[in-house]
Amino acid sequence: MSLEIMPVHGIGHVSEGDDLAAMIASAAPWLRDGDILVVTSKIVSKSEGRLVDVPADGPERLAARAEVLAAETARVVAARGATRIVQTHHGFVMAAAGIDASNVDKTRLVLLPVDPDASARALRAALRRRHGLDVAVIISDTMGRPWRNGLTDVALGVAGLNAVHDHRGEVDPYGNELELTQMAVVDELAAAGELVKGKCDQVPVAVVRGYPTTARADDGPGARALVRESSLDLFSLGTAEARAVGLADAAGLPDGTCPTPPDPAAIGRAIAAVRPA
Repeated sequence: MSLEIMPVHGIGHVSEGDDLAAMIASAAPWLRDGDILVVTSKIVSKSEGRLVDVPADGPERLAARAEVLAAETARVVAARGATRIVQTHHGFVMAAAGIDASNVDKTRLVLLPVDPDASARALRAALRRRHGLDVAVIISDTMGRPWRNGLTDVALGVAGLNAVHDHRGEVDPYGNELELTQMAVVDELAAAGELVKGKCDQVPVAVVRGYPTTARADDGPGARALVRESSLDLFSLGTAEARAVGLADAAGLPDGTCPTPPDPAAIGRAIAAVRPA
C-alpha cells in the first residue's frame, strides 16, 4: 500500500454561507473518485455560521466565553483551575467544548458544527451532485489525549467511509483470533491529513489518496460510532469529580440505624462543603 497526502492550497477566507464544495473543487481540480477529503471543522463552522460575538479582551470576554462554554457543555468531566474538560452535546470529550479563538477575528469565537456527520454528508453530496466527484469526507478537529502530551487531529464527522475497521474474528499469523481490535481508521486519516495542513499555514483541507477501501455508496454510520457509551467508560470523570459523585451517592444511602430518610438540604450542604476539594 502506498498513500499520498496532499494539501489543498488557495481556499482562502471562509465566511457564513460560502459554498465549501465549490471552493474545494476550484482549489483542487485534480481531485478524483476514491479520494478522501480531510476538512478542518473550523471552515465548516464558519460556512455554517457557528460563530459568536464576544468582547475582544478583559473580564467581559472571560465572562462571555464562560457563558458560551456552559451552553456547549452537556456535562463537566474534569476541572482544574480555569481549564474545563467537558462532554459536548455531540458526545465528544474535549477541552473547552472545542471552542476556538484561533484564526478568527478577536471579537468572535468559533463553535463546533452542530452535527459534523450531517456536515460531512452535505459536503459529499454537493461534490457528487455538482462536480461529479465520488469522494469520502472527514470533518476533523484537534484534541488532546488522556495520559499523553501533545495534540492530534481526530474525526468529528465522516461520510462515505466506515469510521472503524473491525478486526474481531480475524486470525493473526500466529493463529490467534482477534477479539478486541477495532481500529479507528478515520481518526488515523484525520491525523495524517493534519501533517500537511498545519496550524498556521491556512491550509484547511487535505486529500488522502490510495487508502485501500472502496467508498461506500451510502454515507455510513458516521463518526458518531466512535463515541463510547458512558456505561462502558471506565474513566468518565476526573478524580475530584468522581469523588464528589461518590460522596453524593453515599450521602443518599439509607442508614440502618436511622428510621428517617436523610435530609436533602443537609446533603446539599455537605456536597457544597467538599466540592472545592
